[in-house]
Amino acid sequence: MKITFAANWRARLILFRALGAFLVMSAFAMWVLPGSVFSAEVLPIKAGASLLYLVFGVVLLTLEFVGERPDAYFDPIRREVRVLQKNENGRPQTVLRRSYDTLGSARFSERQVELYDVDGSLLMKLPLPSPEVSHALKGQLSGSVPISH
Repeated sequence: MKITFAANWRARLILFRALGAFLVMSAFAMWVLPGSVFSAEVLPIKAGASLLYLVFGVVLLTLEFVGERPDAYFDPIRREVRVLQKNENGRPQTVLRRSYDTLGSARFSERQVELYDVDGSLLMKLPLPSPEVSHALKGQLSGSVPISH
């Protein structure tokens, strides 16, 4: 079973989308706000600036962050979890390998699972894409890892 780590980009996405919306509104506001100048000398600069604002605003509104996030593989045969990260050549490289019996506990919530070390420190927090994945992972970990909800 493979689960991808969730990126913590929510605040940045909100900030970029707010800035994008501001730029799009500014592109149109240049033309409709009172006091707008429509002289022949200013018209090309104003058109270029509003087009630039519009393009950058739309780019910021549609921006999605797809970084090189590691993947967590839960191996039911070897009964271990492996975290793989792509190296500079684009090949997956193991950065963490833990047997199920060396994990302290697992806490399942509706949308994520948290894996803890024996000392109680958080090892990883993974999003669960569906209830079926959650159920399958609980089945793999049961018997080896204490599970809480």
